[in-house]
Amino acid sequence: MQKNNSMNKSLSTLFLLLLFASGGLAQSFSKMMKPKPGVVSYTFRKQFATDMPGTLDYIKSLGIENIEFSNLFNQSAYDIRTMMDRRGIRCTSFGVSYDDIMKKRATVIENAKILGAKYVRVAWIPHNAPWDINTAKQTAVIFNEIGKDLRQNGLTFAYHNHGYEFQPFEGGTLFDVLMKEANPEYVSFEIDILWAFHPGQDPAKLIRKYPTRFKLMHVKDLRNGVVGDLTGSTPTENDVTLGTGQINLKKVLKAAKKSSIENFYIEDENDNSWNQVPLSIAFLKGK
Repeated sequence: MQKNNSMNKSLSTLFLLLLFASGGLAQSFSKMMKPKPGVVSYTFRKQFATDMPGTLDYIKSLGIENIEFSNLFNQSAYDIRTMMDRRGIRCTSFGVSYDDIMKKRATVIENAKILGAKYVRVAWIPHNAPWDINTAKQTAVIFNEIGKDLRQNGLTFAYHNHGYEFQPFEGGTLFDVLMKEANPEYVSFEIDILWAFHPGQDPAKLIRKYPTRFKLMHVKDLRNGVVGDLTGSTPTENDVTLGTGQINLKKVLKAAKKSSIENFYIEDENDNSWNQVPLSIAFLKGK
């Protein structure tokens, strides 16, 4: 029985890939969102670490031509760019650590330019929990400085929410404070919809509230039954195939289409992402 289930799963995945190749999925994507979906390198982190060319081939076979790299996987930015160019794949966003953007900024800028990225993204701020008003305001000052520096180098800085920023504050949240204090000329945002939903926010409502501030988006889904919190942490197995979890993705995608979001990326942290991503693409095809 287990062998038959595995065979059926493989056949289902193959059917989805053939369907995409026929053009049906690509047409649906164009109706659903302004750009076609990309993927975050973290989704295939284990595969990239051992076989980057093969992983890029697999991504291209899914019809995906846009990657947000958040790790160079012990490769040079030049070698990654060469491999992407050969396959007609582009990198639109380069994710780096807070430490690197603060201490190795010249290298970050150089690598982002080599990769061809427009955005440099940070997804975590070192802090003592819970996040507080002083940290939020100090972070905005630092982000303004980073963003101004990157802008002068032809790049755009973006911050990716991770859940802990939504501590309640004066009828709103500390994320609202960060939005207010961060200069839109220098600081853009990438909304991770799971890390907005998990701490109790409505990601579609958040996009509508800040229609011009979000430029990038991570699309993912949270397993049914998982109760969120403000820690910015949940086991990776709680990332599930799009459309099978708690998030109202139709609402989110509708809001995103009317916003300033330029690129959206499928991110699946589950160890089974290799098999889940084609099913997530099929879900998007049906929306």
